[in-house]
Amino acid sequence: MLLRKTVLVVSLAAAALLASAGTASAAPAPVAPAPSSATTTAAAANPVIVVGGLSGVAVAYEPIAARLRADGYRTYIYQLPGLGLGDIPASARAFAGYVEQVRASTGATSVDLVAHSEGGLVSRYYLKRLGGTATVGRYVSLGTPQYGTYVANIVAFLGLGSCAGIVACQQMTIGSAFLADLNAGDDTPGSVRYTTIRTVQDELVRPTGNAIVNDGATNVLVQAYCPLRVVGHLGLVLDGTAYTIVRGALVDGPVRPNCLAV
Repeated sequence: MLLRKTVLVVSLAAAALLASAGTASAAPAPVAPAPSSATTTAAAANPVIVVGGLSGVAVAYEPIAARLRADGYRTYIYQLPGLGLGDIPASARAFAGYVEQVRASTGATSVDLVAHSEGGLVSRYYLKRLGGTATVGRYVSLGTPQYGTYVANIVAFLGLGSCAGIVACQQMTIGSAFLADLNAGDDTPGSVRYTTIRTVQDELVRPTGNAIVNDGATNVLVQAYCPLRVVGHLGLVLDGTAYTIVRGALVDGPVRPNCLAV
């Protein structure tokens, strides 16, 4: 068990180092809108902002952004400031400014959010504490530790300090003051439609049940519909089946994943 936990910590650290080497930009440019051949429904829909996670460089989210563009959505990718290593509320305040930039450039009243991992916490803080419910129509999270993850506690367990000094990691530990505040009261404020997507094979969100939110959200476990589907934490932004759930959520449709999607 200790070896397994050690591997998880090393994986987290390696991901952060590799991502840091990839870019220093904290404010990515928006992805170009979909071509004119896109469907009328999607083209007229809210712009979609794909919100990256901890150590997630913008290019890592190009696969899901490309799927959204192919379906006709005006799609933008938001890379967290400092690769998401810093204070989550500070990242949320920066994100609030980005949302306003997208709204101004598109003329849209509202945007929809598709957020991966820590990006889902940044987005929820924006919704709950920064008035974001007035400008967001749909919130879809992919593998977000809504109620924390014991993986974030492992560094301390191994005697290496509190998350090796990474503030966002400290805030994602189970029982942190940040999560206690974020999850106090209503999990799903406003008229936003909330959807969470999780997978039993998530290496970084443990227990995987901590990836759901309460109070009326649609919480989808991939394997509840597709038992043989193998999807990891990063795979949630690459997997075709997971994307069919995202696509359904963006049109307020029923949960009908395509288990054979590539």
